[in-house]
Amino acid sequence: MVDVLTQILRLRDNDQAQALSGLRDEYLRLLEEAFGVTIVARGLDLIISGSDEAIAKTKQALENLAELGSNLTNHDVYYAIKLSANGDSLPLHELNAGLVVVTHRGHRIRPKTAGQRRYISAMADHDVVFAIGPAGTGKTYLAMAQAVATLKKKEVERLILTRPAVEAGEHLGFLPGDLQDKVDPYLRPLYDALFDILGHETYAKYREKGIIEIAPLAYMRGRTLDASFIILDEAQNCTPAQMKMFLTRLGFGSKAVITGDITQVDLPKDKTSGLIEVQKILKGVEGISFCFLDETDVVRHPLVQRIIQAYDAHDQETSKQQS
Repeated sequence: MVDVLTQILRLRDNDQAQALSGLRDEYLRLLEEAFGVTIVARGLDLIISGSDEAIAKTKQALENLAELGSNLTNHDVYYAIKLSANGDSLPLHELNAGLVVVTHRGHRIRPKTAGQRRYISAMADHDVVFAIGPAGTGKTYLAMAQAVATLKKKEVERLILTRPAVEAGEHLGFLPGDLQDKVDPYLRPLYDALFDILGHETYAKYREKGIIEIAPLAYMRGRTLDASFIILDEAQNCTPAQMKMFLTRLGFGSKAVITGDITQVDLPKDKTSGLIEVQKILKGVEGISFCFLDETDVVRHPLVQRIIQAYDAHDQETSKQQS
């Protein structure tokens, strides 16, 4: 039988106590569920009851969150729990220091996980970066933020955003409208990210001046792209030939970020994903960085992490049965 112990964590002031508790003590309930402890708030004291190890992990998570100040989110709490559960001493406030860009609404875009911090550092230090990981890890959005930040610093002259227009169940020719209308649905996530960062007015001005270009991957053929920040999104749906074509467009003073999720390839079964193949071809090439994100870097609803883990477990079981 595990001995039930009690420790008291004294908080600095009422603001800190309110921030760590969350609305109707929701953050304390999350910590209780995660570590199997009981937390009672009395004034500036948090009375934590449980096993010695559980109390230590709970205190570590709370002390990590306390360093973030008053603007805590559910994601901050989930990530602090994950770090503490894994015995990781990463200070969360160090992530908050890594500002990428400020949106038109004043929202500060920062890395929210250690993986995202490595990704942002790689984009700053390398001319070609591959970001590979599941949905919700910020691959595209952070690339957009870095691209806008680079543009604002005048390190590049334009942004070029592209995706392969893979026909997932519908043929482009059967969709209504002209060619732009047909490809727009494939490019909509790129528009949405730019609207959020720049605002509609600035985005429209940049598009009109040719500073921002959004186009299907096929439009890149035959071009040389100088002084540009180029993002290839959904790259798992590129063929090896398309990947080579894209990478050889890079001109002087340009950077390229290639993002994708190799577990969600929409190519026909007889086609190889260029994003899978390129990892073997370009591994170890100077100036190129591969960043691998996983479910611990997911910053969407916590259920997304569980869904990804469930699918990974299913895939592993299926592979065992087939081998």
